[in-house]
Amino acid sequence: MGWRPEQKIEQVAKRDQQPQFWGLSSCIDLYDCDLGLMQDAEAIKEFVRLLCDRIKVNRFGEAQVVRFGAEPRIAGFSMMQLIETSLISAHFADASRAIYLDVFSCSPYDPDQVASFAVQFFKAGRHSLQVIQRR
Repeated sequence: MGWRPEQKIEQVAKRDQQPQFWGLSSCIDLYDCDLGLMQDAEAIKEFVRLLCDRIKVNRFGEAQVVRFGAEPRIAGFSMMQLIETSLISAHFADASRAIYLDVFSCSPYDPDQVASFAVQFFKAGRHSLQVIQRR
């Protein structure tokens, strides 16, 4: 069974009862993003801090933000933030102004909220969201 937008995570997995699945993995692709924000390591770190606060997960250490890609097509920052309940990561592809964001947590969160916040923060023109229930 896949994620349905009308299905709120609180209905599926509450912290005080056994969830029907172990965790959620959200793959969010953002397109036509603000290149200035994508190329600003401090802005990326601020995004992660704010996102963790919004979905109520505890960061484990600081976000790692490193520039990769000798080939222009893939050049851009990669970000990794460990959280107590798993991991948030992303790659920022400068040439296409696309961001590939992944959020995996065994703590309940709303994937639609994550996508909406990412779209707003990076000023994306469009996006796609895929959610996988990990069992």
